Amino acid sequence: MSNSSISNVVHAEKPDPRRWFALVVIGIAQLMVVLDASIVNIALPHASLSKALGGLAISPKNYQWAVTAYTLTFGGFLLLGGRVGDYMGRKRAFLTGLVGFAGASLLGGFAQNQQMLFGARALQGVFGALLAPAALSLISVTFTDSKERAKAFGVYGALSGVGGAIGLIAGGLLTQYFSWRWCLFVNTPMAMLAFSLAIPNIHESKVEGHPHYDVPGALSATAGMVSVVYGVSQASTSGWGSTSAWPYMALGAALLVVFFLIETRVKSPLLPLRLITDRVRAGAFLAQIFIGLGLFGMFLFMTFYFQDVHGFSAVKTGLLFMPFSVGIILSAGATSQLLPRIGPRILATVGCTMGALGLLFLSLIKPDSSYVAHVMPAMILTSLGLGMSFVSVASSALFNVHPEDTGAASAVLNTAQQIGSSFGTAIQNTIFVSSAGAFMAAVVHRPATASGQAALVSAAHVHGFDLAFRFGSLMLLLAALHFYLLVNIDRHHLGQHDEVVLAA
Repeated sequence: MSNSSISNVVHAEKPDPRRWFALVVIGIAQLMVVLDASIVNIALPHASLSKALGGLAISPKNYQWAVTAYTLTFGGFLLLGGRVGDYMGRKRAFLTGLVGFAGASLLGGFAQNQQMLFGARALQGVFGALLAPAALSLISVTFTDSKERAKAFGVYGALSGVGGAIGLIAGGLLTQYFSWRWCLFVNTPMAMLAFSLAIPNIHESKVEGHPHYDVPGALSATAGMVSVVYGVSQASTSGWGSTSAWPYMALGAALLVVFFLIETRVKSPLLPLRLITDRVRAGAFLAQIFIGLGLFGMFLFMTFYFQDVHGFSAVKTGLLFMPFSVGIILSAGATSQLLPRIGPRILATVGCTMGALGLLFLSLIKPDSSYVAHVMPAMILTSLGLGMSFVSVASSALFNVHPEDTGAASAVLNTAQQIGSSFGTAIQNTIFVSSAGAFMAAVVHRPATASGQAALVSAAHVHGFDLAFRFGSLMLLLAALHFYLLVNIDRHHLGQHDEVVLAA
């Protein structure tokens, strides 16, 4: 570290005595935001039923929008949400996000048609985009000791990874014993609990100065991502040669170019270029994108594998994800202890590689594969690796960040995950639909009996799942490669974080 940098160091004050209570509050909110990206997956078969049976008559080709309507607005507005939190105050942004998220969840629970449901999910994403970066920023400014910060990021990383699996478990229980609508209603008591605990336990922090909000940047980024994902979803049903797909993808790409041009010209950009030109943070952000591309489609496809191929109930389907949740928790806890001793580079590289091997093993499943002998070991291997990765990536993304960029860096990290999960789900759904259709078309002599036809459909679907999982495995290998090549920090650098993060 240079002498000029040392002269600007502002040493940390005494640790906040209520910091661990604050972490509990932040953890509740983070869990709510993350699990909401997956909790509707199990509810979808029930929500898509006819209105006479209590559903909304959702068309199968629109299933993914119950997930991507949330992840797209979440990812698109995270950068703006991070900036709002920096200037408005991270505690105030946190509380506002909780109230808005609870209201949007109620709206979705009372949805009368699929358009109302998708709109409510999009609104959830907007308020989640205000809530999530505020939560991560509050961790960074509340925990000033490197070892304590590693533990705090361990909790955050565990919740980021396990939230998707917990969402599936909770979705199964709520759907079977109450109604699919409770998958949305459940957010309201969680938000109220976090709100009541946040007021006495979280201290306000914000950046001084006149706020400048880059609304054009937020709109162009969100519109660009929605357009690209919609184009990919059109390709999954109409084919990659369809004229209905490429115009949307081209428009989306153009809007994203406009976004980056805006960021080079505005006074207070949503995405300060210094964040993505920094080697360490660029490596962490890229790894997060590739993890999202590879991982989150697995939850959706395994849900349909359990329910449609094996005929399991919603509750049993959710419980079958339990080993994944436990693996994430155990791995993230161990990683938070190892991070100050080993550093993030080795941990994340090994973790992403383990996750890739787990998905590759999962891609070998058949319609009659054993859960205990095949599916569960693949899930455990994947979860142990990703628990290591989530903690290491989160720690690296906020390494050496200046106070005025804390919210932006937190938002970029969350955005990277949401971009990855949105595009990954759409791409993997395209792979699934096209490969399953090709499998069916290749069968010349189809069974005449109903049972034989059902077995053929199951085999085609599993073939599609397998190819989607192979794509996911490749993405996790790319995450490992990018992290190893770009994130060149070790445990010795982490020890300097206490001082550098507070540098003016």
